[in-house]
Amino acid sequence: MSGCSATERLNKAAVTKGQAAAGITLPPLPDDLRRQEAHAPVVEGQPVISILARERQALDRANARQGRTIQFYDDLTRKYGTRR
Repeated sequence: MSGCSATERLNKAAVTKGQAAAGITLPPLPDDLRRQEAHAPVVEGQPVISILARERQALDRANARQGRTIQFYDDLTRKYGTRR
C-alpha cells in the first residue's frame, strides 16, 4: 500500500510542479460550449418544411455556440499569449 501512496504523492508533485512552471491557470471552459445540439425531432405527419425549419434553428444555435467558443479561445490567447 505504501507504493501506491508514494506514486500518488509523486503524481501530485509532478502536477503541482508543471502548473508552477506554466505560470498560469486557465479558466474552465463554460459548460454551454461543451453541449452538443440535437437534431430536430421528426414527427410523422408533420410537413417536411417545418422539420427543416427546426433543423435550421438547431444549426443556428450550434453555429452561435461555436462563435462563443472561438471568442472564448481568442480571449484566452490575448490574455495569456499563444502556445509555445
